[in-house]
Amino acid sequence: MPKKRDGGGLSKTQQAAKFLGVSVLAGAVLAGLALPAAGALGLTAKGSVEGFDDIPANLKTPPLSQRSTILDAKGGEIAKVYSRDRTVVDLKDMSPYIRQAIVAIEDARFYQHGAVDMKGILRAVNKNAQSGGVSQGASTLTQQYVKNVFIEEAGDNADKVAQATQQTIGRKIKELKYAIQVEKELGKRKILQNYLNITFFGQQAYGIEAAAQRYFSKHAKDLSLEESALLAGIVQSPSRYDPVSAPQEATRRRNTVLQRMADLKNITQAQADAAAKKPIKLAVSRPKNGCITATDGAGFFCDYIRKVFLTDKAFGKTRKDRLKRWDRGGMTIRTTLDPQTQKAIQASISDHVYEDDPVATAATIVEPGTGKILGMGQSRPYGFGENQTVLNLSVDDNMGGGAGYQPGSTFKPVIAAAALEQGTSPEQEYSSPYRMPYPSPVQTCEGQWQGSPSDTTQNENKREVGPYGMKEATAKSVNTYFVQLISDMGICPAVKMAQKMGIERADGKPLQQVPSMTLGVQEMSPLTMASGYAAFANGGEYCSPVAIESITDARGRALEVPRTSCRSAMSKKTADTINTLLKGVVEDGTGKEAGLRGRDSAGKTGTSDSRYAAWFVGYTPNAAGAVWVGDPQHKRKMYNITIGGVPHEKVYGADTPGPIWRDAMTGALAGRPAPSLPTVPIGNPDRDKDRGDDKGRDKHKPGRGHGGDDKPGGGWDLPDWPDILGGGNGGW
Repeated sequence: MPKKRDGGGLSKTQQAAKFLGVSVLAGAVLAGLALPAAGALGLTAKGSVEGFDDIPANLKTPPLSQRSTILDAKGGEIAKVYSRDRTVVDLKDMSPYIRQAIVAIEDARFYQHGAVDMKGILRAVNKNAQSGGVSQGASTLTQQYVKNVFIEEAGDNADKVAQATQQTIGRKIKELKYAIQVEKELGKRKILQNYLNITFFGQQAYGIEAAAQRYFSKHAKDLSLEESALLAGIVQSPSRYDPVSAPQEATRRRNTVLQRMADLKNITQAQADAAAKKPIKLAVSRPKNGCITATDGAGFFCDYIRKVFLTDKAFGKTRKDRLKRWDRGGMTIRTTLDPQTQKAIQASISDHVYEDDPVATAATIVEPGTGKILGMGQSRPYGFGENQTVLNLSVDDNMGGGAGYQPGSTFKPVIAAAALEQGTSPEQEYSSPYRMPYPSPVQTCEGQWQGSPSDTTQNENKREVGPYGMKEATAKSVNTYFVQLISDMGICPAVKMAQKMGIERADGKPLQQVPSMTLGVQEMSPLTMASGYAAFANGGEYCSPVAIESITDARGRALEVPRTSCRSAMSKKTADTINTLLKGVVEDGTGKEAGLRGRDSAGKTGTSDSRYAAWFVGYTPNAAGAVWVGDPQHKRKMYNITIGGVPHEKVYGADTPGPIWRDAMTGALAGRPAPSLPTVPIGNPDRDKDRGDDKGRDKHKPGRGHGGDDKPGGGWDLPDWPDILGGGNGGW
């Protein structure tokens, strides 16, 4: 007998259950006809609906979220990323055993009834009426599929998931109506296929293909009888029947499924008995999700791909749209990452800087003329453990990097290019004293910069005294030469040249229009510097960096991807002149330790004020790369420091970033063409004759210049002059 409330009569829940049972028996639900309003049934609890006819007729069926695969330029896998680990497969690609097993245990009358099972509902209604609540369901596979669609739509929103799974009469009515529609439009085969692709099997596996891979490291089409029964049994309670953590419970549940299959004549009793005697044999594949699983140090590049996707309007009008598209997944993303280059970068980094060193390094190589990012790596691995980080030290702040790092003298070629474009001769001489105040006033884009007598700069040591021409001043990285150059030229041409070369501050703020910009005092990222220098290698044409070659969605359709944007930053003559200047740096200047054997190369060393950062940025005709070494927190000065097992009294751009660049580029370009860099003749003024210090000049040995960027390789025994750059004026 049903329980009665005190005072007699059935409770509202019992009345609703009774009425629903009558309605089902009358065929109202199956016919899709209106049920009485919720108020008439007493269905006023949260989650109920006002009436059956008020429910929208069309069920929204979102594309199922799947894993996306990120590939390198050669088709090798970098990583799989997903919000839900799922691979949608056709019914024909599922073992017939799993199809039989899931029907047997979840909805044995699946092929006999319509959207709802009247016998099952009657049984549940009677049970629930007796208990005074909703203690038993009678959901068919179709209804379960509908509920899973609601859960899929809810995503990771806990409130929406709760609404999609709440045990209310209202939700069941909504589910029933949608089930009718689904049965009518999809048919049994498609419903079963969709159900097996959407349902959760535990261990982060959504859908039967992911489940087969997770538990047995095989495809769904290859599942055996006992494996299929095990997976079918998990669905009711993925945690309770998890074969990894609860093998005994999972075994009992599997055997229940096997017996049910035998009862329904899907298999013989002998088959069921034989399968039930077999112990569970798992071949678990642990979830590999996200950039943390990438090999060869490509985790940061992988993360950069995600940032590109979420910030580029090619993938959606709003960030919310783009995030939803990314989480939906199912994409194959082919990137520009060259595996040979990536391996070479990471190998070089590992040789020169250890992950537990007090400072870190980051390196990026791009392709001139295309903007393709060929490699990106750093010394501290991608992750959350000790000596690990998820901060991408190669990119700007808005793309997952930090505030950037002062590039020091690697910014001087930008000034030189701007001056050459203004008509300055590469043979232009300046007095270039050891120390000098900044000339004032200096023209800017908006007006004038006005300095004070305390705003001074100096060269690395007192022997650096001009006059110098541009070629020698570049090779030796003479600060006062470039301060005089920008003061004569004005700051605005330098700012505009940097903009045309894509060189901008890592924090996204405008370049400060001050003369000290020539010394590289404004923070940049390695990707920015590599892409800017690529313009020199490309005849003066700058191409914006790109990381994605192509994307196809789950149906194999190609998506539009962002393309590089190329523009003329300077004339070819100016670019060729810079080539000449920067070849001198690696052949007989501060960057000799970075020079490549057997191929033309050019580049520039740089260190920041107080040696918080050291750089080498250089290029060949087919690759341009930037290497930074320093403390990401901008706290550790690189004096009396050991990096990669090598002690340094001072760190220079030549002695640590230079060799990293050299080895990375050597490996990246191995077996590839070695074209020449176009150059122009530049005369060298005979300074020695004018100064009468040719004996001192003879002391200069290969590999050791003056500029503070050039420590290794022998050379003058320079006194340890203090790093004084009045007013924070940058470095060498």
